Amino acid sequence: MMKKEHRMFIALALVLVSLLLIGIGITVKPIETSEYPMTVVDQMGRTVSLPKEPENIISLAPSNTEILFALGLGDKVIGVTTYCDYPPEATEKEKIGGFSTVDVEKVVSLHPDLVVATGGVQTKFVEQLEDLGVSVIVLDPENLDEILEGIELVGKVTGVEDRARELVDNMQQRIEYITSKTEDLSTRPKVFYVTWHDPLWTAGRDTFQDAIITLAGGNNIASDTEGYFVYDPEMLVTQDPDVIILGAHGITPADMESLSWWSELKAVKENRVYTIDPDITSRPGPRVVEALEQVAQFLHPELFQLATA
Repeated sequence: MMKKEHRMFIALALVLVSLLLIGIGITVKPIETSEYPMTVVDQMGRTVSLPKEPENIISLAPSNTEILFALGLGDKVIGVTTYCDYPPEATEKEKIGGFSTVDVEKVVSLHPDLVVATGGVQTKFVEQLEDLGVSVIVLDPENLDEILEGIELVGKVTGVEDRARELVDNMQQRIEYITSKTEDLSTRPKVFYVTWHDPLWTAGRDTFQDAIITLAGGNNIASDTEGYFVYDPEMLVTQDPDVIILGAHGITPADMESLSWWSELKAVKENRVYTIDPDITSRPGPRVVEALEQVAQFLHPELFQLATA
């Protein structure tokens, strides 16, 4: 009760100060605060009610964990999956299972005020937790704009809207800087993204990798097929991409050299094979902008300074 009265006193004081400043001709930017109880609609279209500001939060996905820490909420995170490895502090949190093997009983035993989940394979866990009275919001972005929207949603439900808006504004500015240089390009290099090498897997249409390649000024040669799939090496030789990006953990150009057709590719002959951390290209969180910047450097070194080790 004392906490609520203290907040009300601060809010009243801020209003009085604002009125005084306006009276003497000074423009004041409104201070936005989250109010509870709160009802929001998450990215699966679910209506979620939160009775109070969350103090104990559990993340069911690495991308969600990265968002929570980027918003300065690391101290409130009490549980993460075994795959949540960034930032390093996340590895010290209590583990509640894997991405697709969430231990619902463990989650409930930690008494979270909020669980941040994803769609797809986690839908069943969301339903189970909801049935047990746990507040769950789902982030399920399909493109970069929806990643930004998800960050703002997390900021809203956790009471850090200003931090979320600052982070999103920064990301948006960096995205716009890249696209301002690439959107009107007359020619775009043909790009092939490797998600695994044997068999050869790639990322097609409606993947974050495809969106990143497009925004970075490239043409993903696998975009005629949706999702992730095995790509015929003979077709790759026929397409002969200008740039190849290796986006699988532990895969290097040396690993590819054992493949008989590898040396035939233009990108290999012209030394335009690059490696990238697959986490930043596949996790729909704050670091997706780093992925966009790196890919833009790979594709257009004449427009962007190529990062060096």
